[in-house]
Amino acid sequence: KKVLKNLNLIKKSLFIIFVICLLFILVYNILHFDPILGYDAEAHYSYVDTFSRYLPDSFHLPTANESREFFSPPLPYLFPSSIQVICRNILSSQNLLEDCKPIYGKMTQIFQNILFLGSIYINLLTLRLFQEKRDFNFSFLILTMMLAANYRTLSIIKGEIYILFFLSILIYLLSKLEKNNFNYENRDILKFGIIIGLLALTRQWVFLIFPAFFIVYFKIKENKKSYLYFSSLSLIVGFIISSWFYFYNLFRYGSLTAFNTEINKTINLERISEFVSFDGISNYIFTNPIRPYFENKFLPIFYSDVWGDYWGYFTFTSRFLEIGRNQLNIGAYLGRVNLLSLITISIIFYFYFKTIRDSNSQTLLFINYSIILSFIGYFIWVLLYQTGSQGDTIKATYMTQAINLIVFISAISIEKIKKPSNYLSIIFILVLIFAHNFQSYLSHFPMFFPN
Repeated sequence: KKVLKNLNLIKKSLFIIFVICLLFILVYNILHFDPILGYDAEAHYSYVDTFSRYLPDSFHLPTANESREFFSPPLPYLFPSSIQVICRNILSSQNLLEDCKPIYGKMTQIFQNILFLGSIYINLLTLRLFQEKRDFNFSFLILTMMLAANYRTLSIIKGEIYILFFLSILIYLLSKLEKNNFNYENRDILKFGIIIGLLALTRQWVFLIFPAFFIVYFKIKENKKSYLYFSSLSLIVGFIISSWFYFYNLFRYGSLTAFNTEINKTINLERISEFVSFDGISNYIFTNPIRPYFENKFLPIFYSDVWGDYWGYFTFTSRFLEIGRNQLNIGAYLGRVNLLSLITISIIFYFYFKTIRDSNSQTLLFINYSIILSFIGYFIWVLLYQTGSQGDTIKATYMTQAINLIVFISAISIEKIKKPSNYLSIIFILVLIFAHNFQSYLSHFPMFFPN
C-alpha cells in the first residue's frame, strides 16, 4: 500500500509538472511563432479575407481564383473570419485587410491552443472509463506532448486541430454509450450526428474514419442491432448538416472532393518502389533529417516530421536561415531526436498492440480501424497527388488524427502496468527523452516575428 501511495504521489506530481510544461510550450510558441509562417499560409489567409469580406451580410465561399484552399470546408475559417469582421469595424486604418491579418492570425492561434487543451482534457476524461482508478492518465499526457507535429498543427490556420477536438468529443460520447450497452435516446443520436457533421466541415481527412463505423459492426458480437441503428442514424444527421458543402463543390467544380492539384496519372511500380524506398536515408535520418535529403520517400519524411521538423517551418526555419536560432547545429540535434524517438515509438507500439490484443471494446475497435483507414487513405492520397520530387504533400500535420489516436490506445495499457517499478522505468525513460527533445517543440523564431 505504501508503494502504491508513493506511486500515486509521483504520478500526480509529474502530471502537474507536465501540465505546467505544456502551458509554457503553448505560450512560448504563441509569442515566437506567427501563423503567417505556416504551411500554405497565404492561401489560408486569402480564404479568411474572402470569406470575411461578405460577413455578416452574406455567406460567400472563396472560389478557385480567390484562394488555393477553395476546396477546404469553412468551419476552421469561421473564427478568424469573425475576428476579421470585428477588427475592421473597430480599427482605424488605411489598409484594414492587411492590418487585421496579424490580429486575427494571433487570435486564431490562441483559440486553437484552447481547442488543443480541450481535446486533451476530454481524452483524459474518456481514458478514465478504461481505468479502474479515477486519476488522470499521465502516460497519455506525456506521449501527446512528445509529438512535435502537434505544436505546429495548432500554431497555423488549418482544420486539423478542429478534427482533434471534435474527434475527442466523438470518442467520449461513443465510450459512454458503450458503457450503457448502447441504450440510447434520440438526443444521443442528435448529439453524435452533430459532432459527425462538424467533423465533416473541418477537413476531408475525417472521411477516412467514417467507414470504421461499419467495419466495427461486422466485428462485434453484442448490441449489433442497437449499434447499427445508432451509427446509421447518426451518420444521416451528420450528412444533413455537412453535405451542402460537398454538393456545392460538386456543382461548382464537378467533384464532391475538389482539390487544387490534378491527380497523378504517371504512377507505376517504379515510382511506388521509390516512394516506399529507404535507399540513401541512412546518411541523414539520424544526423540531418531536414529537407530536401529524403527527396520523395514517404516513411523517413513522415517519421522525421512527427518527432522533429523535416520541413523546417518551426525549428529549422529554412526560409529564414539568418533569423532562426541554432541554424548551424539544428540538423544534428533533430537527428538525435529521431534516434531517441525510436525508443518512444517502440514503447507506443508495444502497448498499442497490447491494448488491441487484450480489449474487446467497441470504441477501441472503432479507433483502431480509424487509424488503419486513415493511414491507408493518406498513403494513397499522397501517392496520387505528389507535387514534385520533394514529397511536399508528406506532412505529419495531415495525419494528426491518426498519430494522436495511436497514443490514446497505447496509454491505456501503460497505465495498467501492475508492477510499480516497471511503470516508473518506462515513465522515467519517456521523461528523459522529452527533456532532450524539448527544443523540437519550440519555435526558433524571435519573439513577435515578423510583426
